[in-house]
Amino acid sequence: MKLFSILFCGVLFTSSYISGQEDPLTKSMDRGKIIYKESCITCHMGKGEGVPGAFPPLAKADYLIKMPEKAIHAVKYGLNGKITVNGVEYNTMMPNPGLSNDEIADVINYIQNSWGNSNKKIVTEKMVEAIKK
Repeated sequence: MKLFSILFCGVLFTSSYISGQEDPLTKSMDRGKIIYKESCITCHMGKGEGVPGAFPPLAKADYLIKMPEKAIHAVKYGLNGKITVNGVEYNTMMPNPGLSNDEIADVINYIQNSWGNSNKKIVTEKMVEAIKK
């Protein structure tokens, strides 16, 4: 009976420990939310709605879904020139925010899974590193 009790307690502890851990995407999004608030919120606003005619929305943005590599490129190097988001053309310069590859991955993961966006494929530091100018 003692052996059963010890094994049962061990199973409970192990399953509690495992279920309490967050998955890598959630952890990345948590870090990305902080980066978003520090680097992106001024132009793209608190709920990713952007500013009509000036800064494109990130919420429910077809640009993120259709061209994820270009979205990563924009965060990594900045953006200059015309883009179309949800059928609306924008021509505003976005400066390079000066983020590291891991920070870029985190903020992209946050953006791609917030405000009506959903992309469960995690963006990694390695993927960001592969994006060249």
